[in-house]
Amino acid sequence: MSRIVVIGAGAGGLAVAARTAVKGHQVTIVEQSQRVGGKLHTYRRDGFAFDTGPSLFTLPAVYRDLFLKTGSALEECVDLQPVEPGFGYHWSDGTHAVLPGVGIGFAADALGDALGGQASQQWRALMSRASDMWALTRAPVLQSPLEGLRSAARLTRSLSDVRTIAPLTTLRGLGRKTFSDPRLVTLLDRYATYTGSDPRRAPAALATVPFVEQTFGAWHIGGGLGTLAPVLADRARERGVDIRLSTSATSIAQRNGVISGVELATGEFLEADIVISDADASSLYGSLLSTDSRAKRAIRNLRKSTPSIAGFVMLLAVRGRTQGIQHHNVWFPENYDAEFDAIFAKNPYPVTDPTIYACVPDDPFMRPDQDHESWFILVNAPRHSATGEEGTMNWDAPGIADQYAAQILTTLAARGVDLRSRMLWHEISTPADLERETAAPGGSIYGTASHGSLSTFKRPTNQSPVPGLFLVGGSAHPGGGLPLVGMGAELTADLIGRAKK
Repeated sequence: MSRIVVIGAGAGGLAVAARTAVKGHQVTIVEQSQRVGGKLHTYRRDGFAFDTGPSLFTLPAVYRDLFLKTGSALEECVDLQPVEPGFGYHWSDGTHAVLPGVGIGFAADALGDALGGQASQQWRALMSRASDMWALTRAPVLQSPLEGLRSAARLTRSLSDVRTIAPLTTLRGLGRKTFSDPRLVTLLDRYATYTGSDPRRAPAALATVPFVEQTFGAWHIGGGLGTLAPVLADRARERGVDIRLSTSATSIAQRNGVISGVELATGEFLEADIVISDADASSLYGSLLSTDSRAKRAIRNLRKSTPSIAGFVMLLAVRGRTQGIQHHNVWFPENYDAEFDAIFAKNPYPVTDPTIYACVPDDPFMRPDQDHESWFILVNAPRHSATGEEGTMNWDAPGIADQYAAQILTTLAARGVDLRSRMLWHEISTPADLERETAAPGGSIYGTASHGSLSTFKRPTNQSPVPGLFLVGGSAHPGGGLPLVGMGAELTADLIGRAKK
């Protein structure tokens, strides 16, 4: 069996460590921060708790499989709860809809009741199309290792399949073809941001995101989704994984073109037959492996892709209860296009009238008592750079974070929810903060955006061009978010198993 070093203890790194260790490999994880989880984290203060990374758990079957194959069941380790109702959507014209956590028919009925017209029938039609897309892409794309554009060719052999997937149609284009109500177009647009993308450039296949959400349900973990991180770490340790926190990798070493180990900032060298990187792919190829010609080619390819959206986050400790609030809430602006124009501009700027997302769990373990609420607010934002890199802005500039936080609260008040007089305290996290805390370049949440019909096939593959080096995590195939990261961990573990046979 092999000596494996995993760089990074995010959800992907922990999952792949457990999966490889249970197969008999000797596994060590090195993590630069003082905690496990990466972006998967629940922040706690004064009895309030906030999921500062993922706040929606979908496709729990991915983690059920992980836990069953490495020990006891997921439900024996975390308090997995369905979210009902799931989502409150608010449009700029004053209409709003409350959607269930699961059920395409129920969601369609709720949209029909809220928006009238053909909303119910048209949403059902979209979900029927999305169901076909999911059937065509799930196994050959999301659950299979990819080989760049050659993998894309395998999906184009049937003309009917090509018509279903509509590779040349954007998510916005699909919405406009399907819906007569622009509010439904806006609702569908939002799902592009699940991958940090612009719906005008994201592929129509992202319609599978609401299909998965409404088919398999929206879920919460009691105490916060971040509680999954230490549970994953415990499972890895139970399988014999050595997790070293506050330990930075500085370079990946090779011998005769094959991986030989990892150099640490302390000067220690960890010998390894296999290295798995849970770091962002741009950091892997641009820093840890920068002298390798194969890494330089990978960096050139990454530079051709658009980095994903970053996020501006506010954590609000709120006195009292808010009428009509749901677990997940979205307030749309009047002009959604202006948001993406601002974020993806060459010289971007904070969105003047942003979409505001708020997670307000009705969870007694995430608030001090029944008379308080923990508000996690996320606004899509440009990436950070202190050096003026194109497509970024400096979130560390004096006063900008506080000014923008005040603007967001004012905007939310104008949309009918004024929290300012009820706030006990608040904390702010900018894209610059996310970059410092998780080493996500520019605070980009999902690695690269899903822009263009072939974006999925251009994402860094799980098996690198360097023998013995593998990738996992949100910047690698199949993408970001807990379900896809979990799938990627399984893919990477299987690839290693095949390589060692």
